[in-house]
Amino acid sequence: MVATDNGIYVSDKARDKVRQLMLEAGVGDDPSYFVRVGVVGGGCSGLSYKLDFDNEQKPMDQVFEDNGVKVVTDLKSFLYLVNTMLDFSDGLNGKGFFFNNPNASRTCGCGESFAV
Repeated sequence: MVATDNGIYVSDKARDKVRQLMLEAGVGDDPSYFVRVGVVGGGCSGLSYKLDFDNEQKPMDQVFEDNGVKVVTDLKSFLYLVNTMLDFSDGLNGKGFFFNNPNASRTCGCGESFAV
């Protein structure tokens, strides 16, 4: 997929896993819940991703919807996340969500932190 409108994107595998986890958490049918993505200091490369379910938008939040998933991030985090793809891997080399971030100049081996 080629990003053209400066958003945050969700792969098919990530969409399916988000739906599954929301159902398991008991909020799967509640349209007020969304995926909150953030960037915080820390990790071996300097910045780390944060991912959670939330149902409260803040005034400066940036809101995106891709592939049927509503993704919300704060403005500061969005500056690091422009055109990032949220993906999910269940392969032998690791299981979980990961970010394909074109803004990262380097990432750590575990893929959970990055630098710009």
